[in-house]
Amino acid sequence: MSGVCHHLRLLLLAEAVLCAAAIRFQDVLSSGTTFPVTSYKKLQGWSSDQNTWNEKLYPLWEEGDPRWKDSWKGGRVTAKLDTDSPALVGSNVTFVVTLQFPKCQTEDNDGNIIYERNCTQDPPVSQDQQVYVYNWTEWIDDCGWENCTSNHSHNVFPDGRPFPHFPGWRRRNFVYVFHTFGQYYQKIGRSSATFSVNTANISLGEHVMAVHIYRRGHSAYVPIARASAVYLVTDKIPLSVSMFQKHDRNISDSIFIKDSPITFEVKIHDPSYYLNNSAISYKWNFGDGSGLFVASGSTTSHTYTLQGNFTLNLTVQAIIPVPCKPVTPTAPPPTSAVTAGESSNSDSSITVETMEDNPDGGCHIYRNGYDITGISVVEGILEVNIIQMTSIQTTESQAENSLVDFVVTCQGR
Repeated sequence: MSGVCHHLRLLLLAEAVLCAAAIRFQDVLSSGTTFPVTSYKKLQGWSSDQNTWNEKLYPLWEEGDPRWKDSWKGGRVTAKLDTDSPALVGSNVTFVVTLQFPKCQTEDNDGNIIYERNCTQDPPVSQDQQVYVYNWTEWIDDCGWENCTSNHSHNVFPDGRPFPHFPGWRRRNFVYVFHTFGQYYQKIGRSSATFSVNTANISLGEHVMAVHIYRRGHSAYVPIARASAVYLVTDKIPLSVSMFQKHDRNISDSIFIKDSPITFEVKIHDPSYYLNNSAISYKWNFGDGSGLFVASGSTTSHTYTLQGNFTLNLTVQAIIPVPCKPVTPTAPPPTSAVTAGESSNSDSSITVETMEDNPDGGCHIYRNGYDITGISVVEGILEVNIIQMTSIQTTESQAENSLVDFVVTCQGR
């Protein structure tokens, strides 16, 4: 009996060692930085970075590992990660990652890599000598998913989930693993990948989106590049204000002419069209004592009749329709015992949930955006009069091919 117990303890110990040694997504994607898991809200379509990472199929290489030099034929691949941040909370923020291949390498329409031979020298005579085509999927082009049983286990993501089977999926030769907010998202693609994340469950402030890219290999996937980008989630509407005045040659100096209208144009940064169905108002205070102006359009004009420095204040307010949350009525306090002849309402203690979803009737949230700009208003040159003109007598021969200098003197302030 003691031998059986000893054997059981060894099995449990071995299992504990294996669990402790298992690599998690957090270990691979967070670059050694860890955060409390309980502080994150679930992102739709994303998974916890506490899941196990298949290191055998997707090896982990630290920076400085000599294997990086041989991860790509012809040089090192780099990745550029762009974002349309800042994003208003509740809207979508979009990321685009683009692979940048070494010199003289491109990707064709079939997903193959085209190597230009001798691209720094004179072009060769024949087309066959000019390029070399690397066909990633040549070894599986002649078989379907069901027939390629030997490669079935390779067409999976690092967490073991199978690749999606959409048309042309075999020619998506790169695996992108994105990581933010304690969660990860996996995607196959070509030399560029785009995806969006809804920010409703992302806290306000700056965050980091990281991506690890692997390429297809014969027995495993090979890491080729990493990238990261900072994105901002805010509860203030991102906006900018452009100012124009007729005949203004330098629109960036914020200097304008008195008694001439200035056009103000507001541009709201809303690439995901989150505010499309919102009621938006623009409240202007031009800082010259003219009062508060409210407009429904993004463009307005104002004429300053005084000289000086002024501070322009703009408040943009958006009323955003949202689904109404369930309303749970509070049960009434308990009453004394019911006596004979009295009746009680049996429904008074029943909790009833109601949902009101009427965009015209009432459920909405408010979001504001602000802009403060300083401008200078000066007296302009309203007219030009010739006060004095000096005539210079010249002969006909002197007038031919001669240059005349004009001196203009301005008087006034």
